[in-house]
Amino acid sequence: MKTENKELMKSRLRNIALQIAYDGTNYHGFQRQTPPTLAIQNVLEDKLTKIFGDSIELAAAGRTDAGVHAIGQVVNFFTNGKIPVEKIPLAASGVLPSDIIVLEAKEVDKNFSARHSAKSKIYIYRILTGAVSNPFVSRYAWHIRYPLNVEAMRAALKILIGTHDFSAFKAANNVPMSPIRTMFNAECEIKNNELFCDKELIITFHANGFLYHMARNIVGSLVAVGRGKYSVDDFQKIFESRDRNNAAPTAPPQGLCLYKVFY
Repeated sequence: MKTENKELMKSRLRNIALQIAYDGTNYHGFQRQTPPTLAIQNVLEDKLTKIFGDSIELAAAGRTDAGVHAIGQVVNFFTNGKIPVEKIPLAASGVLPSDIIVLEAKEVDKNFSARHSAKSKIYIYRILTGAVSNPFVSRYAWHIRYPLNVEAMRAALKILIGTHDFSAFKAANNVPMSPIRTMFNAECEIKNNELFCDKELIITFHANGFLYHMARNIVGSLVAVGRGKYSVDDFQKIFESRDRNNAAPTAPPQGLCLYKVFY
């Protein structure tokens, strides 16, 4: 929510938290943008204002990039609107576009913040490998025609576990913030027999926080390991260098999904 409006918002009677799912394909990320650029937050605030009858300003657990999806995004907002929480998902479905849905609503303590109260998050990244793409999931995965060495990718992922400086995988124009993050888990699961592809790889990251583009930058270098462009030792040296210029290009956004936020 806007800094200048915090006192006004927090003076309202209710603090509502929503779990949101969305297909980010048609949006310029989650964070509010100046029209005509359209973001998820713009749409949610506009439509929720119609439901609650007062102006809505959201706080969100994660500011997902353009083209990135979510099934576990969490937002909160303050309102004097009286609609019962159990009726909010259905009411929202009547005004929101089909690519944004409210999965759950609940009333929370006044001190709860979707952003600042979050303890950790899980992001997943999907990769499809094979000669041809799968038209049913191409909006939600990175299609790679080349075979990937999954065991090497798994070995590289183990290097990330623990508390480290993730500067090598931050965005080049990252806003000033501590690059220290704790990665609780990082793994790669293989699913076979997907229609029109040889394999589906699901890469899972569970950390206490993520730098801007961090997950996608890691995936870009992981794929370089999988293709044999980097060895696992190369990946470790890149990580330890803390220099973004040494890492591979950023993976495309459509494979990334904010899966779950823990409080």
